[in-house]
Amino acid sequence: MDPASEKSSHPEAAEIRSFGRRRGRKLSARQERLLTELLPRVAIDPSGPAPTDITALFPPGTSAFWLEIGFGGAEHLIWQAEANPNVGLIGCEPFEEGLVKALTAVDDKGLGNIRLLGDDVRPLLRWLPEASLDRAFILFPDPWPKKRHRKRRLFSPDLLRLLARVMKPGAELRFASDIGDYAGTALYAVQQTPFFRWTADRPADWRQRPADWPGTRYEVKAGREGRRCYFLRFIRV
Repeated sequence: MDPASEKSSHPEAAEIRSFGRRRGRKLSARQERLLTELLPRVAIDPSGPAPTDITALFPPGTSAFWLEIGFGGAEHLIWQAEANPNVGLIGCEPFEEGLVKALTAVDDKGLGNIRLLGDDVRPLLRWLPEASLDRAFILFPDPWPKKRHRKRRLFSPDLLRLLARVMKPGAELRFASDIGDYAGTALYAVQQTPFFRWTADRPADWRQRPADWPGTRYEVKAGREGRRCYFLRFIRV
C-alpha cells in the first residue's frame, strides 16, 4: 500500500495541535541574535517550493538524512550531528528555547549538517521528497497524560502515514517515552498501519538504549522520579 495515496483522517487545516506553549522565559541578547541572524541560514521553509532532491538542503557530500521531531533541549540532535558529520539532520522543535539551544550549539561548534524548523512537523513531512529519509527520531514527546488530552499525542497512525511517505524502505524510526501508556499507544499505532515493523526480539531490545542513542535530560528526569524508559525501534517495510 502506498502511504502517499492514503488520506489522513484529519484534514491539514483541522489537525489537532500536539505541542504546548511555544515561548518561555525572555531570551538573552545573544539568543535573539541567533534567531534573527543564524536561524535564516539554517532554517527549512515548508511553505516554499518543495525540493525534488533532499540533497539540495545540505552541503555536498552528505550521504544520509535523518529527522528528529521535537528535539527538546537538542542534546540528542547535537550528539548525532557531531558523531555523524556526513549525515544531514533536520531538527523540528516548536518551543523557542529548544530552538535557541540548537542554534547555540550550531554556532559554537560550527556544525554545518543541521537544518531547523521551529514549527509543527506535519507540513514538513508533506513537503519533503518521497523516500528521502534514512532515520527518524521521536524521543520523549509530550505525553499528554490526561485521558481527555490523549488525542493530542503526536505518535499516531496519521503521523506514521506521513512518515512512511518520506522514509526509505529499511529506514529506522526510533521512539522513546517514560510513560508506559504512551509506549503502548505507539505500539498500537504501528499495528494500525502496514508501513512499520517493531524490531524487538527480547525485553532488552526495548529496555536498553543502543550505544548510538545518547541519553537526554528527559531520561535523567524519569530516572530521578522512578519511571522506566521505553526505547522502541521500528523499520520501514
